[in-house]
Amino acid sequence: MSSSKKYSVSLPEDLAETVRSRTGPGAFSAYVAEALEHKLAMDKLAEIVADFETDNDPITPEELAAAMADLDHETPDSRRHAA
Repeated sequence: MSSSKKYSVSLPEDLAETVRSRTGPGAFSAYVAEALEHKLAMDKLAEIVADFETDNDPITPEELAAAMADLDHETPDSRRHAA
């Protein structure tokens, strides 16, 4: 991230306190930012799948299992080289 801007958000108190207990006082914002980035990536992936299924048959459980198996065999280093 190149720059930051402060926002005010409301969170369930128990969720916020659980995050704070895991991150400590200085890393709460970074933890939330990482969670938001992950959520955006998952939303984008869902859009890609929906677009694919618009032009093709729905993804079968077998195809999904094969894709998951492929992902399970990737390492951080192999993902970096694939990009």
